[in-house]
Amino acid sequence: MRTGYGVETVRAAERALMARLPEGALMQRAAAGLAAACNGLLGRTYGARVVLLVGSGDNGGDALYAGARLARRGAGVTAVLLAPERAHEGGLTALRAAGGRTVVAPGAVVEGVAEPVGGIIARADLVVDGIVGIGGKGGLRPAAVELADLVREAGVPVVAVDLPSGVEAETGEVAGVAVRADATVTFGTYKPGLLIDPAREYAGAVRLIDIGLGPHLPGGALDAAGTGSDGSGTGRGRSDDGSGKGPSPSPAVEALQHGDVARLLPRPDAESDKYRRGVVGVVAGSARYPGAAVLAVAGALRSGAGAVRYAGPGADTVIARYPETLVSAGPPRKAGRVQAWVVGPGLGDEQDARQAVAEVLDSDVPLLVDADGLRLMDLDAVRARTAPTVLTPHAGEASALLGVPREQVEGARLASVRDLAARTASTVLLKGSTTLVADPDSSVPVRVNATGTGWLATAGTGDVLSGLIGGLLAAGLPARDAASAGAYVHGLAGRLAPDPPSATNVAGALRHAWHDITT
Repeated sequence: MRTGYGVETVRAAERALMARLPEGALMQRAAAGLAAACNGLLGRTYGARVVLLVGSGDNGGDALYAGARLARRGAGVTAVLLAPERAHEGGLTALRAAGGRTVVAPGAVVEGVAEPVGGIIARADLVVDGIVGIGGKGGLRPAAVELADLVREAGVPVVAVDLPSGVEAETGEVAGVAVRADATVTFGTYKPGLLIDPAREYAGAVRLIDIGLGPHLPGGALDAAGTGSDGSGTGRGRSDDGSGKGPSPSPAVEALQHGDVARLLPRPDAESDKYRRGVVGVVAGSARYPGAAVLAVAGALRSGAGAVRYAGPGADTVIARYPETLVSAGPPRKAGRVQAWVVGPGLGDEQDARQAVAEVLDSDVPLLVDADGLRLMDLDAVRARTAPTVLTPHAGEASALLGVPREQVEGARLASVRDLAARTASTVLLKGSTTLVADPDSSVPVRVNATGTGWLATAGTGDVLSGLIGGLLAAGLPARDAASAGAYVHGLAGRLAPDPPSATNVAGALRHAWHDITT
């Protein structure tokens, strides 16, 4: 599992680790990992031209020390300083001693004359972005924006130090111009912004460098060592921001991997029968959208549940496509016993649809609400439920539920999914380029799904996902695990299906994704 910690937690862990190391050792570890990554990207370091964009923080120090290592291997290294009077002194000394040179960035507020650096950047083989670190908020300052524009116009490959400058480490938000990196070298642990869009789009390929931080993060063997109650400490070389906030006791976000999902997916044992494996009920489809019923049932049939009951107007269509389905044309309460319900895909807004949503909301089994069900559900009834509830909105549906513009949801995905989970007392899966799963308990890490693909942005794939997660709920998985594992399997199926896939192709690829994960 990949975990991402908030800024204050990372800083506390760095202070704890530095208390056990010689002065400057932690920055040297980071610089060594950064230089190695740059060497790999350059292929041939000797004779290569490398430009460092250097701010006043620890990221600038990391870049300078890494630049010194590259210069000693024969690279021509130039550091562009945005704040020369506040650049890391030790890093500057090391770079100059190794044969590197420094210039002042255009727009930098210093005594003296800034040099034109557009040509220097245009001739570079690699740019290292060390402008702003994990504490950066509110977008880049004008001088940094000018540099970012020059880099973009030059089209030179960029390696970001810890995270791209201009993105917010804590939230994944991007306020204004940011550096778009081809690769990001991050230290000690992932930061939430590296895993969540829109910031994730700016990070490129992310490489995590182990600097020994793990044991000092929450849950590590030494997580309480050396942090101090007064908030003192120096990070990799500087003090913290003085906010007074204590570190979080758990990761802010986490991303499941194959092994994690394999442990969650249900497996029948020798004593299993179809009822013990779980029966999922599906309320979906309408005269206008009959395919939604078929697709939701398709996902449910490939979920590991023992049986699927369908209740709705598409019974004939469903049974013709999937004869193993137990069908009923009547209301959900007459369909028979289920261990979980899925309601909403393609329901429309007729009175029968509203009644069906109300019936399943009143049930005492786990429930997934999607699509039209999100619009038809009564929020007070959702909050009053005692059984687990999973809501699966896309950004537009989430914006309607939160009463905010869609752009706000898309720009602040982490905050939005947490807010919606808290308001509805439900587990919320926010669909999108990075799918997020939030528990109503804000202390529980938000899960980020990394398997999705843009090919899943096609009609009907959400219906397949709903059926899949509903089946996992019926099989006994807790709401957060069912939503997370379902999103993972569904995203992988989207990658395994032939391009360009239809929702039917994705449903068919679920078995291949399941096999890939569990074998």
